[in-house]
Amino acid sequence: MNEKYERIRRLMAEMTLDEKVGQMVQFGRYKNKEKQLLKEGKIGSFLNVLDAKTANEIQRITMEESRLKIPVLIGHDVIHGHITMYPIPLAEACSWNLGLIERTARLSVIEASAYGIRWNFSPMVDIARDPRWGRIAEGSGEDPFLGSQIAKSRVRSYQSLNENGHPIVAACAKHYIGYGGVEGGRDYNTSDMSEHSLRTTYLPPFAAAADEGALTFMSSFNDILAQPGTGNPYTLRTILKGELGFKGFVVSDWGSIEEMIPHGLADNERDIAEVALRAGVDMDMHSGVYLDHLPSLAKEKPELIPLIDDAVFRILSVKEELGLFDHPYTDEELAENVTMNPEMRQAALEMAHESLVLLKNDRVLPLKNPGKIALIGPFADDHHTPIGSWGRQASAKWVTSIKDAFLQEGLRFTHHKGCDAIDPEKKQVDEAVALANDSDLVVLALGEPFFLSGENNNRAFLNLPGAQLELLEALASTGKPIVTLLFTGRSLAIPETVALSDALLCVWHPGMRCGEAIVDILMGRVNPSGKLVTTFLKTIGQIPLYYNHKNTGRPLFKKYNDMDDEPLFPFGFGLSYSTFTYSNLKLSTPSITPNESLNLRIDIENPSDVDGKEIVQVYYRDLVARVTRPVKELCAFEKVLVKARSTVTVEFEIPAKRFGYLDPKMDFVIEPGKFTLWVGPDSTQGIATEFSIHEKG
Repeated sequence: MNEKYERIRRLMAEMTLDEKVGQMVQFGRYKNKEKQLLKEGKIGSFLNVLDAKTANEIQRITMEESRLKIPVLIGHDVIHGHITMYPIPLAEACSWNLGLIERTARLSVIEASAYGIRWNFSPMVDIARDPRWGRIAEGSGEDPFLGSQIAKSRVRSYQSLNENGHPIVAACAKHYIGYGGVEGGRDYNTSDMSEHSLRTTYLPPFAAAADEGALTFMSSFNDILAQPGTGNPYTLRTILKGELGFKGFVVSDWGSIEEMIPHGLADNERDIAEVALRAGVDMDMHSGVYLDHLPSLAKEKPELIPLIDDAVFRILSVKEELGLFDHPYTDEELAENVTMNPEMRQAALEMAHESLVLLKNDRVLPLKNPGKIALIGPFADDHHTPIGSWGRQASAKWVTSIKDAFLQEGLRFTHHKGCDAIDPEKKQVDEAVALANDSDLVVLALGEPFFLSGENNNRAFLNLPGAQLELLEALASTGKPIVTLLFTGRSLAIPETVALSDALLCVWHPGMRCGEAIVDILMGRVNPSGKLVTTFLKTIGQIPLYYNHKNTGRPLFKKYNDMDDEPLFPFGFGLSYSTFTYSNLKLSTPSITPNESLNLRIDIENPSDVDGKEIVQVYYRDLVARVTRPVKELCAFEKVLVKARSTVTVEFEIPAKRFGYLDPKMDFVIEPGKFTLWVGPDSTQGIATEFSIHEKG
């Protein structure tokens, strides 16, 4: 018997059925009723407990007044920071900087754990290809390989060790599974897809999180393979706990067990509790149906008791892994010393620097002698939108707006809002035009406010809301150069904005150091280096549009009658103040076996006078297979610094398994055959070569 779990086995031998079920219960509030349940051992977890004093009170009750003294696991959504706010996850992914992503993730949970939080409902690893869906802001974009690498980075950082030698927090990979594929981009909706698509596109980041040792998973709201994610034994037990060997526990999403009743899997809470348990959900988040019904169900149906025991063992094992039995309390003075410390503020600035994506630049940026600037737009002095969704603990007073940063920089400028962010009737276009006419340059802050993205904030149209386009058109008529700053939690369909802007910088929702990061890039102190992880469309009629699509039988004729089918900006795209030239692509060998790696090298030259970071991307295509394959798939990348007027050689070692696929029987195979390989700056450009995989011998 593993000594690590001896305490758990002893506890379980002493636990009553009610106490076991109690460990499977999470509450979203802490009031007098919950205090009594704690004493009775009937609560295993809380969320929305956000201060160390309350967390310690909860732990004292259970450690001193309950029979078995089992600590409570306190969780929260620390999606892109707790008090210190970093860019939204979609923006962080655009940095393609795994080391920096790991750094902000670790600092986020160091801060959160000072408030008593030991379980983070993150990372969200849902692949999303429909920007209408509001929760695209919380993920890493459209690509399974990149999403998998970022999932590993975040899990690794969240669960890095604290001063007691235990994970800082338990990571929670969510929302398992297919949630990013909801129909129409409508949150909580059905995700209708083949099992092959499920396993090829949506499963890899979850498999990566499990492989990295994520201690918990969260089941999803959506219908997937004809059953809700919270009531699907095939995805939860067969795939996750079986094929992937996941040893942690699964928590439902908020109320999602009870919400399976409208799905039609049962018509009452008692039956739906049994559905969720049999499916593989170990903990009930807030709906209360486990607490109310599992004890009596188990007495009537003894075959449910092993399922309850398995769930409780998993939950207690995570608590043991976190060291909660030996270290249940939090130093109540720690938060004051940790919150928004200099390292966290610096990391927030550096991540914002690397997350911003320059989409257009007609020789306007960087600003050398800007003269008098007209700073215009609904987000020019906004302290809330830069925080983004899931910033409930943050305060706008800690955010630096663009106007704040302009003042700090000592720039000569005038300021006007110009129009409201969403209300088309609230506009002062004439006043804004007058400012522009009296200036040398317009810096225009447009986009969508934070409350238009995130959970259940979906959009049917992906244009600029309100009177923003009208404002831009009027300013463009002045003939003054326009630098547009695009605040957004998703990719947008804004071809008119691109055409009317002389420069376009996508700043996303960049966090608390918003203004400073933007000014650093505008003035040229920082060279933009972010690249897109989600395709920008020309119109919503192109949805779904993503780079790693498949060919048709007539690939030369795939088009619309009324427009082309090309994206506005492709996956992997982003400009720099530097110029990069790719040359001398060389493979170590033209052919490898399934057990070998493909080694390649390429030279990246920066002939410009500006140091710059380039994200070198490697794509491949399997030319012939037993199933249809995408036209391109990302298989490697590296972000490298290339000094001005210099060349660096970038080397990659790519294992052959990255070129494998699932055959029609869902078996993973690495087949002999020919492949095309591209190395370049985005998914549409690059130097091409060919290689092959052959059998050993």
